[in-house]
Amino acid sequence: MDIADLVLNDHHRQRQAFALLDEIDRKDTEKLQAVWADLAAFLEVHAAAEEAVLYPVVLKESDPTAEETKDAIGDHNKIRDAIARASRAVVGSEDWWDAVGDCRKENTEHMGEEEDEVLPHLRQEVSVQKRSELGLAFEAAKTATQSVHLDESDKDPEEFVAAHT
Repeated sequence: MDIADLVLNDHHRQRQAFALLDEIDRKDTEKLQAVWADLAAFLEVHAAAEEAVLYPVVLKESDPTAEETKDAIGDHNKIRDAIARASRAVVGSEDWWDAVGDCRKENTEHMGEEEDEVLPHLRQEVSVQKRSELGLAFEAAKTATQSVHLDESDKDPEEFVAAHT
């Protein structure tokens, strides 16, 4: 399956999970924690899989200035940082909600940029065959057995570009 479609599917799942948080009673910290833990883990794996599979190809084949790639890596760092802040706060507290809100804001902006810029350029510059191969690699990277090998740490955007050019 085309990696562009798979990324869009993940984005839909992320939006749904944030919406689910909105629907949980703010006093029900057990449910908030459960939904947030799954969402946070999914966001981490999604970003790391994009960095391992998608962005090296984007950089080489559809982002000649490297600006989209650097921006995406920076966005992933902001999302990770907000997740880390939420993990240090008491679930359901004002600090926790602020961190979750910042994560949502950064993630929403990032998804929009990917959907409006990165994925259209990828579709224009990369063959359907290669996007399908990337899709398989992307999904495999996110599996329980393979995701443990992903690097979920913050990355310097300039160093990421230098390492993949």
